[in-house]
Formats: sequence, C-alpha cells, structure tokens
Amino acid sequence: MDRHSGGLSLAAANAPTEAPAIEVPDLEQEMLRIALRDQHAILENAPVGIIFTLPGQFKSCNPRICEMLDYSYSELSRLSPADIFDSPEAYQALVAEAYPVLAAGGLFEKGEYPFRRRDGSIMWARLRGRAVDPAAREAGTIWIAEDVTEVRQTLFEVQAIMQNATIGIMYTRNRVIQRYNPAFAAMFGYRDGEALGRSTRIVYPDDQAWQDFGMSVYPQLASGIPYRAETELVRKDGSRIWGQLNGYLFSPEDPELGAIWMFEDRTRERADEIQLRNALMENRAILDNAVLGIAVVEDGVTLHCNSKMEELFGSPAGGMDGTPVRSLYPDEASWKMARLDTARSFEAGQVHTAEYQMARRDGSRFWARLSGRLFDALDKAGRSVWLIDDVTAGREAADAIRRARDELEVRVAERTAELAGANALLQEEIAERRQAEARVHHMAYHDSLTGLPNRALLSDRLDCALRSANRNDRQLAVMFLDLDRFKTINDSLGHATGDQLLREVARRLCTAVRDSDTVARLGGDEFVILLPDVGGARDCAAVGDKIIEALATPFPLEGHSLHISPSIGICLCPEDGNDVETLMRHADAAMYHAKAAGRNNYQFFDQRMNQAAARRFELESSLRGALARGEFELHYQPIVDAVSRRLHALEVLLRWRRGGEMLVGPDEFIPILEENGMIVPVGEWVIHTACEQSMAWQRRGLAAVPLAINLSARQFMHDGLLASMRRIVGETGIDPSLLEFEITETALMQHGGRTLDILRQINGMGMRLSIDDFGTGYSSLAYLKRFPVRKIKIDRAFVRELEASSEDRAIVAAVMALANSLGLSVVAEGVETEGQYALLGGYGCQFAQGYLFARPLPAGDAARLLVSSVMGMIEG
Repeated sequence: MDRHSGGLSLAAANAPTEAPAIEVPDLEQEMLRIALRDQHAILENAPVGIIFTLPGQFKSCNPRICEMLDYSYSELSRLSPADIFDSPEAYQALVAEAYPVLAAGGLFEKGEYPFRRRDGSIMWARLRGRAVDPAAREAGTIWIAEDVTEVRQTLFEVQAIMQNATIGIMYTRNRVIQRYNPAFAAMFGYRDGEALGRSTRIVYPDDQAWQDFGMSVYPQLASGIPYRAETELVRKDGSRIWGQLNGYLFSPEDPELGAIWMFEDRTRERADEIQLRNALMENRAILDNAVLGIAVVEDGVTLHCNSKMEELFGSPAGGMDGTPVRSLYPDEASWKMARLDTARSFEAGQVHTAEYQMARRDGSRFWARLSGRLFDALDKAGRSVWLIDDVTAGREAADAIRRARDELEVRVAERTAELAGANALLQEEIAERRQAEARVHHMAYHDSLTGLPNRALLSDRLDCALRSANRNDRQLAVMFLDLDRFKTINDSLGHATGDQLLREVARRLCTAVRDSDTVARLGGDEFVILLPDVGGARDCAAVGDKIIEALATPFPLEGHSLHISPSIGICLCPEDGNDVETLMRHADAAMYHAKAAGRNNYQFFDQRMNQAAARRFELESSLRGALARGEFELHYQPIVDAVSRRLHALEVLLRWRRGGEMLVGPDEFIPILEENGMIVPVGEWVIHTACEQSMAWQRRGLAAVPLAINLSARQFMHDGLLASMRRIVGETGIDPSLLEFEITETALMQHGGRTLDILRQINGMGMRLSIDDFGTGYSSLAYLKRFPVRKIKIDRAFVRELEASSEDRAIVAAVMALANSLGLSVVAEGVETEGQYALLGGYGCQFAQGYLFARPLPAGDAARLLVSSVMGMIEG
C-alpha cells in the first residue's frame, strides 16, 4: 500500500494536469484510514475515559470508561446515559447545565461529579465535554472523564487530620503562611484565617530570631533532613511559649513548593523540667551534707551515693557508683543472709532495718546499721534507698553491757529458781488479763472499720492538746472533713465498696499529715483531724491542700475507678474557741460552708458561719413540708435562636416561695434538697408540673416549644427515674420530643457504663438530652462521643468576662469547635450584653440565654412571651 501510494505520488508529480483527478481520492482514503487507525489506538490506550453520546444514548466509548464504570462495552452501549447517574433528576440537571455551554461551542467542565458504577458505588470524576457540531445537537457530544475518587478521598482525609489534630500545623511558602489548622490558631491566639498570608515572623520573639532560624534551618531542610527542636515562640498577645517544632520540605528538589511545620506547646513541661532539675540539685546538696551514708541500689548494684557513704567505705569520690553491693560485705554468707532478710521485709511491705558487719576497701571491718526502703512498694525487686550509720562503738559498748547483764541474770536466776513455777502461772494470768484489757480498750476508743481513733478517743486527745496549748501558749487546729457525694457511691455500688473506699480514704489521710497529728473517724463519711502545735492558718492551708491532693487520685475498687473529694472546715484555738464542744461545732460549721462553696475545698471558720449554720438548719426544717404545702413554683427563662433572636425553648427553673411570701434563692435551698434526698420527689414534681403547664398552653392555642429541665446527679441515678418519666408522659399526654433534660457533665462522668445505659433509655423514649455547665467538670471525650446528647450548654462563668478575657474567648471557641466536630448544638448561658451576644454569634453559637433577652418568668408572663414571640424576635 505504501509503495503503491508512493508511486501514486511520483506519477502525480510527472503526469499531465488531468491525471490527479483519478489518483487523489485513493490517496485521501489511505490517509483517512491511517488517521482513523491512529485515533483508534489513542482511544484504546487513553488513560482517561472517552465517550461519545447522542441525545439520550451512548454511541461509542473507549475501554478506560468501561473499566472506570465496571461495565463491558456491550453492556454500556445498551444503557441510557441517565443510568450512570445517581438519579434521573441528577442527569437532567447536568444536561440543563451543560447544554448552553455546548451549544455556544464552548468547553463544558466540572471539577468533581459523582457517577454510579455497576455495583452501585460512587465514582467521582473530573468531566469535560464539547459538542461535535454546536449548531446541531443531534450530531452528538464528546465527553472526557478522569477518575478523581482517590484524590478526593485523600483531600478529605487530609482536611480531617488538619481539623482534628491536637498539635498545631502550618503550611508555608517562602516563609509566608499559606494554611494552618484550628490547633495552631488556638495555640497562638489567632482567629480562623487571620494569620493567612502573613510572614512566619509573627511566631518569633524578634526579627533576629526569625532571621537566624531561616539561615540555620532551611539549608538543612533543603538537604532532605527534617528539622526537630524546641524553641521559644510568641503568641499574638505577646506572651511567650516554649514549643516543640518539627518541619520538612514538601520536596527538597523544589523548595519553592513550601514546607510543613508542626507545633506542640511544651511550656508547662519545660517549667516542670526546670523545677525538677532544681529539686534534684537541692536534693544532691542535702545528700552530700548528710551525717549518714545514703545509697540508691538496684539489681544488687550501687547506682549512686553521697559523700558520707564513700567516707564510710574508704572510697574516693564517685568510686562507689556501679559497685556491686556484695563487695561491701566481708564474706558470701553475710551477703546471702542480708539478702534473705531484706527480701522478707520488702515482701511484707516493711522498711528493712538491721545491723551487719561490713567491709571497707582496705579490708577493715565495722558494724553498720542499715535501713532500706523500696521506692515503689508494689515492685518488690525494684530500686531501693538505704541509710547506713557506723555503730561499731555503740555495739562494742552494748556487748560489754550485755555480758555484764548476762552474768547478773545467771546469778539472779539461781536465787529465784524456787519461785519460777508460781511466778510463771501468775504471769500467764496477768498477760491474759492485759491482752483482754487491751482489746477492750482498743474497741472502746477506735473505729472498727478503719482502725482510726473514734469520737471518744478524739475528745480525750483534743482535751489533752487544749491543756498543752494553753500551758505553752501554742495554737492547735481542728479540721472537720466530709466526703462529697459519698452516699451516691454507697447507694449505687453497695456498702461493701463504700467500706473499702472509707478504709482507703483513712489510709491516705494518715499519709497526708504528721505522725503527731490525729486522724479520727466519727462515723459515716465524717473524719476529724487534730493538728496540735500548728503554726497558724498558713500551715493549716498547706495540710488542707495535701489532703485534697491525696484524695484527688482515683480509687481503683471492684473494677471501678472512683473519684471522691473532701469538703473541709478548719477552726483554730484559741481564736475560734477554747473547748472541745465549741471547736467541733465551729469546724463542722466551716465544713458546711466549704460544701456551699462548691465542695472539694477548705474553709476557715468565722462568726458569720454560725449565722449561716442557723440559717441552713432553719431552711432545712422548712423545706421538709414545702412540697406538701404547695410552696414550690416554676419559672421559665427563654432560650433564643442566636441568629434570629426568636424563641427556641424555655428552661424550667424551680423557685421556693417560703411561707407563701418570700422567694428563697435556688442556690440556698437546692443543695439542701440534694443532700437530704428530697430532690427526688421535688424533681418529679417539677417534671410533672412543667408538662402539665405545656399542655395547658397548647390547649390555649399557644406554640408548643421544648422545655429544658435540669436533672440533679442524685435524681439522675435514682432507680425510679425512668419509670417516673414514662408515667408523667402518659398522664399528661405531652409529646416526648418537647422534653429536653439537662445533666451536668460531673453527674454524667460519675458512673460510666450505667450512665450511658440510662441516657440511651431516655433517648429511646424520644426525649432529648443536653450537658449543662459544660467545661466546669472533667469530661471524658471518649464517653462524650458515645453519649446520645444533642446539645451542650456553655457555663455562664465563661460568658461573663467574654468581652474582656482572651482566655474565655479561646475556651468558647474551643467548645464550639468540639461541638461542631461531634455534631452538637451549643447554648450559651448568662448572656447579658450585646457585646457578648455578638461575640457568641461570631463563634457560630446557635442558641443563647440570659438577662439580655429575659429574666426567669412566672407561668403567666411566660405565656405572654409565647404570644409575643410568634410576632418577632425577643428583645431585652
């Protein structure tokens, strides 16, 4: 064919002008066949999908589009184009969007578009199309599709990593910030997008530091070596932080592509390291000046010791480090005996104290008293610390005395042999009587559960301490301690677990005070600590801090990790009283004041607490009949949509009109209800009354808005809660979806799996759940993700200073980010100014509540609010 074509070309060049009329068509046809063959090869091997469509049908396609959609050529040719779309509507929408562009002769493009494969899965493709003849739609369209599914998924994963990473991440190009994640913004105090396009100079203390960093680090990155170091950085407000910085180039071959930097705030860790280093230096100075030899031993080797230890064994400075302990004993038998004695003491959890003959480096021997203690009592073969004192002289004197005593005893024994029988019988009777008296005495003056002194022994010791303090003009202190929410643990986990917890609390209290102090248990979860010869309020505060710290660590009991905290009242003698009864009463009053102040703290007594105690007793007495007398009433405070200011919901608030006249603040009476257990029947009354009121409003034609009702921790864990909710919904006929129960995060975290089961049952009844006072407790994000809650409420403590405090703004922004990531709505409490309202709106807060919109209202006023809210937004 080629040769023939070539011949045609040559003939055409020499023939008369009429000859080409015969040969040219054959040449054109040959060239057309070659072009079609080349185009066919391109279509068959193209890495992108190519398809030719006529209106409403596939005309032809290449193998790549069949591979992308998982159809054979014959299967695909039988399909309508609409069959590879998610729906016929999606197909029509694309046709409507593409047709004007194609008809105008333009190139139609879509960056990402979903198509459905044969198995129903979605393939995302970059789509281009051009009409064969723009003037004739029936001429068809050429489409080119490039599979971008994996690229799109990768972009989503990278975005998820950026948004949820707990370390700061920043992308730069030419030392200009191109992108950063929320953790970076929070770490350095910048709003979203605020730092984009700015020089990285903004995170360095000064220009010189920025320039020096670039000169030293970027050549390293260009050589393909990642950068990792700790350095001082600066936040937007000028405050300094110490950060762990990691960086590398996207491509060392092309530095212009930019770099990625990761930041980790290590300010607190660095401060801790400096503090630890200083403490180690102080401890070293103490050890080097001690009058006893001190050594740390592990695996039979002396790790390090003080200078006195080296002096005792005749070793040069540093010469004992790494020395086997065996070399300090004169022979193998002495060494083995010491090892066995030590192992027995450590196995029993005791300090090992004994005297052994030791050997110096020069071979001389001496007697030493050794006292050893494990660093960790649970690791019986672990590291231990030893104190060593030379007792050779004392032992020699004792031996001389012992020999003289033995000789004397022999002579006395000979003289008294005739009395031995009768005396032995008498001694046995006396010993038995003393043991019985000791047991009775211990039972009479010690608590049977914890072994601590009881009320009687405490009173005796306190009386003795008072007399001593008066004689020596010294102070003493009485601390009255009550465990917060112990009854909840006792009721939910059983008395056996409660008793174990009390024993462990007693043990920790004893370790937190001096040996000369007295820790007593009065009964239940009440403890009293007597501090004789105390230096004053500052010393008492230090003891209070140690007790709170000692009880802060969770208690692992019966498969549970229990948290308990103390409320501590402190009174001093002689300032607050000078007799046993007065000091105990005043310490008790101060303890109640500590509970009122939020628990897990200590309070010193002052005279106003007597008035507060009397007031509390009076309120508690009146509360016992308040429900029966109908003195409780409900007020309602609106929760508004933060964008439109329209009414979203009403929070139900309990009020007590004592004696039918004077309103008592909820902060005064609700803690009393929780402590004496009355919160359960009163809480049930609140739910029932609120549901009845909502149905009454609906019967009047008023809007049905959700009711937000608070559940206390004690009410939440009550066995009858779920049955009570079902009964109230059935009796009142209210739609369960109108009920939203608010539980504090502290209450949610107390009982783990049981909490989750209760929440799921409430959610299963169609009721909604929200977390109240969010940010003031100890939320576990692992549980928060599993809890079926739909809303969280930011505590008013973070809203009050929102306009003035950058820290509060950072906390609110972080809560919003967390809520958005978990798909939760957010309500801000305590909104009182337009400035607070504007800031919350800027952070994306969905709902707000506070005096800016309305105070808590009685039912009648709330009804008028429901009427007016239909007409427009709520104004303050």
